[in-house]
Amino acid sequence: MIEGMTERSTAQQLTLLPAPDVPLQFRLDEATRRRGLRHIAEIRLQLAARQAARSATTSEIRRRTAA
Repeated sequence: MIEGMTERSTAQQLTLLPAPDVPLQFRLDEATRRRGLRHIAEIRLQLAARQAARSATTSEIRRRTAA
């Protein structure tokens, strides 16, 4: 068990959404929130680009095998 945790402790996650009911120790300041949202957007763009590349490769393979 991790030091300082009890058996009754549950995992908690930071939120990037403004939520006044989030306990103070888990609240993020606005700058951190913006950086996190920007990073998530960058990751989504990278994932979309990879998916597009995979789709293009799959389409090319299908085109070549159908010919």
